Amino acid sequence: MNAIFKHGPSPQHRLVLVLFCSALLIFFDHKMNSFESVRGYLQSMVSPLQYLATTPKQMMNWAAENIVTRRQLVADNEQYKVNELVFHEQALQLDIVKKENERLRALLSSPLRTDTRKMVAEILTVDSDPYTHQVVINRGANDGVYEGQAVIDDEGIVGQILHVGTTSSRVLLITDVTHAIPVRISRNGVRLIANGVGVIDQLSHSHVPHSADVRVGDVLVTSGLGSKFPEGYPVAKVTFVMQDESHAFARIQSQPVAKIDRLRYVLLLWPEHSESTVINDSAAKIIENQLLEKGVSE
Repeated sequence: MNAIFKHGPSPQHRLVLVLFCSALLIFFDHKMNSFESVRGYLQSMVSPLQYLATTPKQMMNWAAENIVTRRQLVADNEQYKVNELVFHEQALQLDIVKKENERLRALLSSPLRTDTRKMVAEILTVDSDPYTHQVVINRGANDGVYEGQAVIDDEGIVGQILHVGTTSSRVLLITDVTHAIPVRISRNGVRLIANGVGVIDQLSHSHVPHSADVRVGDVLVTSGLGSKFPEGYPVAKVTFVMQDESHAFARIQSQPVAKIDRLRYVLLLWPEHSESTVINDSAAKIIENQLLEKGVSE
């Protein structure tokens, strides 16, 4: 049966033609850069197909990174809550330590004489009796504490040692009804007696004549009388003065400068060695040495 249409060139001829055209195109492209613009257009046409081909891989990567199980989310949430509690607890501890450091720094920077021996003590307990103002500290006879020893904070006089134990001591505060301390007005030197009245922020001053020059705002400091408290330490500030001639004495009240209701750390003071004591000790040593030398020579 004869074909209606005749066949074209043979496959061999087609291959030779294609190879020749390819070589011709390569020559013109290499030597004359004739197809740069055409190559750019073709690249632009192929780019969407390239993006489309990489889309499944990108979606799989996104799903692997962002899609997690509910159990893992719950576990991570619980761990974050635990970490938050730990961090809050550490922040609270840091705040407590910071406040304690501030108290100790303020306490050690109180107006102490350089030649005075002192020791830091911590408040252990506070007496629960509302009519007794006493506290217990963590220093005792093992630390050299003695009855009647002066106790101060970073502002002024707190009280004195009432009872001494081996490792702890009881402090009688200046606001106790049984406590009294001799003071003087720093402005003019007028001497008064500061008595506790059982109120944490109040002291009274009895038997003050109407002629005494006392004013609201006057600072009261220790007078040094009685040899229990060193001279010159702040005690209180006058808050009320009433001079009524119908009464035998003026009515005067003051407020302690020490933070009696917020005590945490206190300082214990030892008495200063006076110059006369040093001289007497030196004279005694000289006499003792002379007696020893005399005994040896004999």
